[in-house]
Amino acid sequence: MRLDLSLASLRQRYLSAGLTPAALVDELHAHMLAEDALVDRHIWIHRLSLEAMQAYASALEGRDPASLPLYGIPFAIKDNIDLAGVPTTAACPDYAYTPTHSATVVQRLIDAGAIPVGKTNLDQFATGLVGVRSPFGACRNAFDPDYVSGGSSAGSAVSVALGLASFSLGTDTAGSGRVPAGFNNLIGLKPSVGRIPTTGVVPACRTLDVVSIFALTAADAASVLAVAQGVDGKDAFAHPMAPYGVNFGATPTFRFGVPRAQDLEFYGNDEGLPQFQAAVAMLTALGGTAVEVDLTPFRAVATLLYEGPWVAERYAAIRPFIEAHPEALHPVTRAITEKAIHISAPDTFAALYRLKDLELQTRPVWNTIDCMVVPTACSPYTIAAVQADPIRLNSNLGHYTNFVNLLDLSALAVPTGFMHSGMPCGVTLIAPCGQDFPLLSLAAKLHAGAVATVGATPHAPHKNGAVPDAALFPSGLVQVAVCGAHLSGLPLNHQLTQRGGRLVRAVGSAPVYKFYALPGGPPHRPGMVRVKEGGAAIAMEIWELPAREFGSFVAGIGAPLGIGTVLLEDGGKVQGFVCEAIAAEGAADITHHGGWRAYLAAPK
Repeated sequence: MRLDLSLASLRQRYLSAGLTPAALVDELHAHMLAEDALVDRHIWIHRLSLEAMQAYASALEGRDPASLPLYGIPFAIKDNIDLAGVPTTAACPDYAYTPTHSATVVQRLIDAGAIPVGKTNLDQFATGLVGVRSPFGACRNAFDPDYVSGGSSAGSAVSVALGLASFSLGTDTAGSGRVPAGFNNLIGLKPSVGRIPTTGVVPACRTLDVVSIFALTAADAASVLAVAQGVDGKDAFAHPMAPYGVNFGATPTFRFGVPRAQDLEFYGNDEGLPQFQAAVAMLTALGGTAVEVDLTPFRAVATLLYEGPWVAERYAAIRPFIEAHPEALHPVTRAITEKAIHISAPDTFAALYRLKDLELQTRPVWNTIDCMVVPTACSPYTIAAVQADPIRLNSNLGHYTNFVNLLDLSALAVPTGFMHSGMPCGVTLIAPCGQDFPLLSLAAKLHAGAVATVGATPHAPHKNGAVPDAALFPSGLVQVAVCGAHLSGLPLNHQLTQRGGRLVRAVGSAPVYKFYALPGGPPHRPGMVRVKEGGAAIAMEIWELPAREFGSFVAGIGAPLGIGTVLLEDGGKVQGFVCEAIAAEGAADITHHGGWRAYLAAPK
């Protein structure tokens, strides 16, 4: 039986003292050896020895498992990301160097208790979406070794899918963190550019690169992202993320963009369209409303990726090496990268201007939808097919991915089913920069209803860890409970809506309040006073508004009303309108009405 390496499962075992990191490492090492004996999938460029993994496990001895968010969690690292003391090759042996320090993201994970297990295979210098452009061998799919793993983060995806790591780090410049996820039944998060610092990462295109996360569930990916994110003062492209605002992934209704029929392309895969339509139906069943989107400007952006300055940027990333050792590169990688020699400065600026024009065309789309859904990849290909036609088939795999990085969007690959061949398929959810957490929240719901198992393992998503933890990511919103003239449709509701307020839900208070119609006006104002006995539940609404607007909203509240902690009927608490007890003297007791609307509607 393969290990259940989901974060929730391991954490539960650690907290109950049913497992130790040292025992996990022993068991995982044995599993790796058994997997090697079955099929050489060319997953690893450097797998850590049992002794090396045990050294990381030993560092956790005596620590409380609850004190570290990733205590004893094994993870794999794409071999263009530094791990101290282990060579970084970027899948080019002549390029190899041994770093003395780990990449910022890797060190953060280790400090949080995670245990590195090895460096994974990739398309050389992260150039490719197939996973076959490596002198260390073509990485083989977790479900069928005749098929490509997807790339460039090939081994990172396969290691997690086969239960050799709980999560892994990849990179994503044009889809490298999404295509392998789609082909291996995994969650693949391409975070917003700058959310995770790339210090210690071999660049492909520094302006587009992100460190991506492969995980078994959306909740696992969110837990890893929470540790990995944040500026480090060294990466000039890293920056703090603005709060995400409304979590559309957790609201009862949302709007999602769907490509027009004429924009959908599956390159001969007859199962592509029905599989995609099934995923759209799943999103609709979750409360989504599909909105047709014209992909024309997005596809125009995608065509820029391998025609202009971003090819030159790939060349610039390894310029001294490629000019000194051109023969060291994989033939396909070299052919693509050396195109940069023919790109002039005027060509570069023309492409940058074109990108800005296209970005302007795409911007209005986000005014009408919360997110967009597209197929993750058109079709899985065999290794033999890709080796026979390496450029065209690789290009096909980027049909729905290439525009995302250029437009600085957040994206998340989600498994949604399997084809008749047994190969996985899925969709990618896309949203504006900074919307990573809402995407993870929506993905969790979609994933839970779409597939029964995670990766190529027999394990179902862990029930106790299925929902990403909202406490890990600030929304930038505050909630306030209203019980009077600020209710929907009543005279003062505009004080909320004009500040960007949004109705969350109707609720009842705990049955510990007296409700009064205070003198003054007209109209009278309601006052809720907490009492020791004789109280009742009062009907309220919870509204959400940006924190920056909360101060001005509160400033407009006149005595004897104010904002305090209101107890809810479900046992929760929220900030809301309360009244000074002294104001109830002489006020009309309207508690029996149960709410302000009922009071207003009652005969006077």
